[in-house]
Amino acid sequence: MPEDVADTWGALLKVHAALVPLLDRELQEAHGLPLTWYDVLLELNAAPERRLTMGQLGSVAAVSRTRVSRVVDELVRAGLVARDPNPDDGRSAFAALTPAGRTALRKAAPTYLAAVRREFADHLTVREADVLASALRKVLAASGRER
Repeated sequence: MPEDVADTWGALLKVHAALVPLLDRELQEAHGLPLTWYDVLLELNAAPERRLTMGQLGSVAAVSRTRVSRVVDELVRAGLVARDPNPDDGRSAFAALTPAGRTALRKAAPTYLAAVRREFADHLTVREADVLASALRKVLAASGRER
């Protein structure tokens, strides 16, 4: 691996390690929502009918596939997500955003977006952000985790 690519990878890991706990802390302090909850709520809100099977959610959420079920269980206990039976497959269920979940997401969104802007976007030019987004989408597509 060329040295500059190793440096790029290292910088990506360091940015992730620095910003994820910061965003998590801000969301928890302001809204009582861990970042993992926010991510799952965001994905459900964007989904058709605001629901996804656990497999679909595991494919699109930033949380690992193995952890997504635990996060959904936590969200169900908090009343922010419901588990609905899947009529097409009795072995699976949908994670569905509840009205309370949508309200929580809407309340937390300004805090999340402000933190992302302040800690990340404000440090990039428009061109840098475009190049970075394009490059990261290319890596996600190659891994099969693209949207």
